[in-house]
Amino acid sequence: QVQLVESGGGLVQAGGSLRLSCAASGRTFSSYSVGWFRQAPGKDREFIGHITYGGGSLFYSDFVKGRFTISRDNAKNMVYLQMNSLKPEDTAVYYCATSTSYSSRGYERDYNYWGQGTQVTVSS
Repeated sequence: QVQLVESGGGLVQAGGSLRLSCAASGRTFSSYSVGWFRQAPGKDREFIGHITYGGGSLFYSDFVKGRFTISRDNAKNMVYLQMNSLKPEDTAVYYCATSTSYSSRGYERDYNYWGQGTQVTVSS
């Protein structure tokens, strides 16, 4: 079993940056791919991107458009989401989740363990 804890959220002005962290427990963390999702008020949870077991492959949603970057450090059981050029529409609760699949189609059902989320608010 894997437990995930997100951190690094907060209030930032439009155009600013944040780096979210996802800390994982469990010795088998390096055998999981990890995805990032977000959920804005009143909207469905949305896929952001996915990093494979060893970090060698990345998959992103089109709306990321080079603004967000996912990375991982398996020695530290950590995954990161670097977000630049933030916009007010990026305001949401951000989640990390693990998957046993190598790649991702962005479906929530493909992810088995989820963190509790961290709030990101971007002011205009």
